[in-house]
Amino acid sequence: MKRSASPGRTGRPAVFLDRDGVLNHELFRDGRFCPPRNVSELVIVDGVRSALEVLKGHGFMLIVVTNQPGVARGMARRADVEEINNRLARILPLDAIMVCEHDDKDECECRKPKPGMMLRAQEKYGIDLCHSFMIGDRWRDIEAGRRAGCGTILIGDGHGETFLSMPTMRVGSLSEAVSWITKQKRSEQLLHEN
Repeated sequence: MKRSASPGRTGRPAVFLDRDGVLNHELFRDGRFCPPRNVSELVIVDGVRSALEVLKGHGFMLIVVTNQPGVARGMARRADVEEINNRLARILPLDAIMVCEHDDKDECECRKPKPGMMLRAQEKYGIDLCHSFMIGDRWRDIEAGRRAGCGTILIGDGHGETFLSMPTMRVGSLSEAVSWITKQKRSEQLLHEN
């Protein structure tokens, strides 16, 4: 992906991360992949901490943007979602975790594929969205990133879902996504220096 350098840009780039399936493993229950129900089911994907530390070293803010509709559907407790997020925040070098607890019928602006959480982060933290990336494992993540104006990276096969827009890049792991992002940043810096 070619991204143009903007010498006069303001704001800090960020990497937005989906939670379940990117930072932690999903559980296969009742014929589908589901988030952990509580902190005892939380298993962080191997290599996530070191991958995130590389991004931090390159100056990216790390912001989790996660849909947790189980709260609205009565299938998950808000306290359990918060406990899982607090554990991730203690273990991983994250700057923020933003959560949408709504279901589609709520028609909120924060539920991915809408970019509301990312736009709120832009306003709150002064993020340069056009030099930022969204990493996810589902079509909603990729579409939210596209609507926010970020580069988009799909981890895995997309669970066989239909995508409204294709990701900028497809990779097999968060480590591969980080490697690709850092190459993009180096290319952009070289372009800016010349």
